[in-house]
Amino acid sequence: MSSFWTRRRMLQTIAALSATPWLGLDMASAATQLPLGKPEPFSWDALRTRAQQLAAGKYQPTPQPYSKLLDTIDYDTYQKIQFRPQDALFAQPGDAFAVQFFHLGRYAQQPVAIYTIEDGHARSVEYSPALFNYGSTGLAQKVPKHLGFAGFRVMNSGKEPGDWLAFQGASYFRSAGPLNQYGLSARGIAVDTAVAGDSEEFPRFTAFWLEEPHKQADTIVIYALLDGPSITGAYRFHCHKGRAVIMDVHADLFQRAKIDRLGIAPLTSMYWYSETNARRSPDWRPEIHDSDGLAMWTGTGERIWRPLNNPLHVQTNSFFDQNPKGFGLLQRDRNFDHYQDDGVFYNRRPSVWVEPRGDWGAGAVTLVELPTNDEIDDNIVAFWVPKKAAAAGASWSFDYKLYWSATEPFMPSVAHVVATRIGRSGVPGQHAARDPNGRKFVIDFTGGPLAHMKQRYDVEVVVRASRGHVDNAHALKVVDTHLWRASFDLHASGKEPVDLRCYLRLGKQTLTETWLYQFLPGDYGI
Repeated sequence: MSSFWTRRRMLQTIAALSATPWLGLDMASAATQLPLGKPEPFSWDALRTRAQQLAAGKYQPTPQPYSKLLDTIDYDTYQKIQFRPQDALFAQPGDAFAVQFFHLGRYAQQPVAIYTIEDGHARSVEYSPALFNYGSTGLAQKVPKHLGFAGFRVMNSGKEPGDWLAFQGASYFRSAGPLNQYGLSARGIAVDTAVAGDSEEFPRFTAFWLEEPHKQADTIVIYALLDGPSITGAYRFHCHKGRAVIMDVHADLFQRAKIDRLGIAPLTSMYWYSETNARRSPDWRPEIHDSDGLAMWTGTGERIWRPLNNPLHVQTNSFFDQNPKGFGLLQRDRNFDHYQDDGVFYNRRPSVWVEPRGDWGAGAVTLVELPTNDEIDDNIVAFWVPKKAAAAGASWSFDYKLYWSATEPFMPSVAHVVATRIGRSGVPGQHAARDPNGRKFVIDFTGGPLAHMKQRYDVEVVVRASRGHVDNAHALKVVDTHLWRASFDLHASGKEPVDLRCYLRLGKQTLTETWLYQFLPGDYGI
């Protein structure tokens, strides 16, 4: 899974650029005329046809003629290269969103073609060294005149600094969301993620077309061409910036070759540790993660929360469904005290919710968890896998919305999980009576019908385990809070995973979403 590690470092570069002030630049200097190519007709139908025609031919990777030079542009050097903001696309007075371009470097060596669209015609945006300030790098006289761009970012309007949307690297893109802090990423497609033999492919957005926003608009429209060894695609993104960043995505996909695991609307994140597994961490900060759980809203209406794991070995779990209402990787914990990080602000990382549009049919929300011992690693992936076989020659069409938000866009009407903790089973202080194979699970719920419910003792903990047995299950309201706490002991010998399922019930009324967890006894020394 080495591809994940390089990708994370490249994405960190985007975040660093977003926070980098324009030091050393003369903001009053005259703008360079942004070089544009000749107008050519553009339409969605033509883009879709192009993707379909590419799929009928042999895959041709993008050439990288300047790899030796780009290898010298490491992380530190990259920070010194700044795009000149006065040369941004759509940067005239009154324009809603200016677009700046990423330079190529060690972690992003393949150039992408970028076009601007106006009145049904596209003009290529041509790279020029004059568009960048190279500072003390000594690269100004070394870079070729036709090097190309690595991607682009859409800047905030008005006096608000920084950017809110970035496309760079393979088919990766992400938004800083309403809390203005980059975190997890989305992808155009996932191909054979965590399939045996490390055969994962990373198709690329090889070209983008940016539609000039109307004056004072809150939406920018972006088109993209995807190309890879096994699949091509045409994409359309309507990106709206409001209280949350909402992206309407349409994708038409065409397969060159068979794909064992086709991942639709993939999300990629990082989970090192939280209160669930903090005892295994060597770091002083209480929690480190971009996301703390996978939320699902099934086609039958069930709300599910699956806390994330940092396993010792790669784990893949599939949650089968029919026409799901949504799923997402969320950062529910917004308490700074739980992270104590005033450098990268994990408490501000956005959540991303996928809302399928139309009939997605049968398939599975698939969660891949990889082991990590550092926060630089993207080790979590979630996506939808259609039940229909992804055979060579197949074509697909998907519509969905992405919500980059601080809170869940469709909060459950029932109570939701806010914390999961694991410890020794039994009663504290009674060591002799403990089962060496036992573990206690403590789950905190809040909201919904529990929000203002007074303490009572007839709330039932409904819990199931795939193996072993459960006892000491009970639920109580935590004194002086709006939290209800469920706890139970699991007794399971051996090293095989145990799948757990738990929710709270009062009579016939379901009070909470369903908590799912895959307990890995070997990871806890049992």
